[in-house]
Amino acid sequence: MEFEEIHDISYVSNGHRRQKLDLYLPAKGPVLRPVIVYIHGGEWRYGSKESELMPKHFRGIKYAVASLDYRLSTDASFPAALEDCKAAVRWLRSHDETYRLDSDCFVAWGEGAGGHLAALLGATGGTKEFDVGDHLDTSSAVQGVVAYYAPIDFLLMDNQALPGSQQHNHPNSSESKFIGGPIEENEDKVKRANPTTYITSSTCPFFVAHGTEDRLVPFPQSELLVSALEEAGVNVVYYPVDGADHFFLCASPTRRLDIQVETDRFLDDVYTGAEF
Repeated sequence: MEFEEIHDISYVSNGHRRQKLDLYLPAKGPVLRPVIVYIHGGEWRYGSKESELMPKHFRGIKYAVASLDYRLSTDASFPAALEDCKAAVRWLRSHDETYRLDSDCFVAWGEGAGGHLAALLGATGGTKEFDVGDHLDTSSAVQGVVAYYAPIDFLLMDNQALPGSQQHNHPNSSESKFIGGPIEENEDKVKRANPTTYITSSTCPFFVAHGTEDRLVPFPQSELLVSALEEAGVNVVYYPVDGADHFFLCASPTRRLDIQVETDRFLDDVYTGAEF
């Protein structure tokens, strides 16, 4: 299928070099395109909008895909990355007529650190706390979230980790760098960076998937997220991947295809307003 690519669009006026997005638009299709807002991973300290993990199979079909760069922890600490993601959503929604985007159909999608930011986007849809910059009269809420192996509560990660896993409580850990200080000395900041802090009964639907043998982000992190969503009465689809490590490594080709099929089904349900 043909599609149009527009690269390096600045979504913040006179912004940082990372405050840019790439937009992939179907050449043909519905008048209004549902939007996948893709947020790359990389422990909040590396990676880019050109990530190989971006859901490329959607390009050229009915969805528009906006792949974001955002300020990394080497540029600015939390909540900078979340503020950037919200600014990008507001920019996209403010330019919906230009690019034929459906303002009522935005889904945030991310893996790892990107999954964490996607979950924060979904959970903070009802607050303006992290909205700064341009287009402040426009909503930064999304209508759904796809979160693959996302960290949720940084302070619990080491206790939940499998033997031989990456350390998280260390002052130089990715989580500590992300919030701007050792996580054990900054519990309030850790709470602000935890998506479950903001979940309410009006939170948008979630699709959550995680490998049970993940040695980078412990599997119980997604269980915390799912539990909080279910307790609030939020629609959530939970897809544990038995035996898989981070990036769904060790998952069979069949299981990987199943993840894609189930994610696609979730998107269809969100975009059609179906009941879960």
